[in-house]
Amino acid sequence: MPNWTTVTEFLLLGFSDTRELQILHFVIFLAAYLAALVGNLLVITVVTTDHHLHSPMYYFLVNLSILDLGSISVIGPKSMANSLLNTRTISYAGCVSQVFLLFLFCSADLAILTIMAYDRYVAICKPLHYEIIMNRRDCVWMAACAWASGGIYSALHTGNTFSLPFCQRNIINQFFCEIPQLLKLSCSDTYHRELAALALSVFLALGCFVFIVVSYVQIFTAVWRIPSEQGRQKAFSTCIPHLIVVSLFLSTSSIAYMKPISEFPSPLDLLAAVLYSVVPPLMNPVIYSMRNKEIQAALKQLLHWLILSKTNMPIFVS
Repeated sequence: MPNWTTVTEFLLLGFSDTRELQILHFVIFLAAYLAALVGNLLVITVVTTDHHLHSPMYYFLVNLSILDLGSISVIGPKSMANSLLNTRTISYAGCVSQVFLLFLFCSADLAILTIMAYDRYVAICKPLHYEIIMNRRDCVWMAACAWASGGIYSALHTGNTFSLPFCQRNIINQFFCEIPQLLKLSCSDTYHRELAALALSVFLALGCFVFIVVSYVQIFTAVWRIPSEQGRQKAFSTCIPHLIVVSLFLSTSSIAYMKPISEFPSPLDLLAAVLYSVVPPLMNPVIYSMRNKEIQAALKQLLHWLILSKTNMPIFVS
């Protein structure tokens, strides 16, 4: 019989034991976190304040930005605090919350990206029926389903993982609570659980991927039939950012979760985790802003209004 004991906290992997490198890690993560925070909040503010952007595509983009903010906030602050305070601990409840919220935001993120592909398909392939199909009620319902499915999927994964006994081992070879690393700490035979969790994840991710690919095959077929060059460019300008974001999300997640789990952590393991947990929330607002003229125009208008409101601020002389 294994010696089962109650684990009250876990020890996370630090980026370095050298104090100077810990401070450097804190500064780099702080800069990335603030950039993601500002970028996604700007997208949310611009879309919600500009009535020209009150359309289904931008409604889902706001949901995507909220999910990106959530995913990076689950990991970033705790990792920065550990580096700054020279500690590695995370409570059992904190680890459970981190796993649940990270899976919630990431799985809902993929669902929203799939819905956005469907939105582009309807807009380009069925433009005359767009307002009927993508009406306000259905858009809210689809977004709610994305969040709900993410919550259910996350609850299943979290419950499946933390129902296992962890014996006396509590060292996680990652800078946040990651399910593959947690399964390694279990005393029981986790093979069937790992296989079931992996099969479910692959099934859902592959289903979304196939749906997105089929949608874009039909989208590009329809775009090439557009007679005007300007019409094709406009269609591509709304599709390319979404395709880049989908590719970034799926490629970084695949690198992190499809690689074999090594007994001893390496810099590549940390790099893979950073790629899928930090890079997408940081880059998504940049990708959409660079390729989308409507967002650029709305952002310029917002900045112009902010500058004017400050310059026109009344000065009171006592």
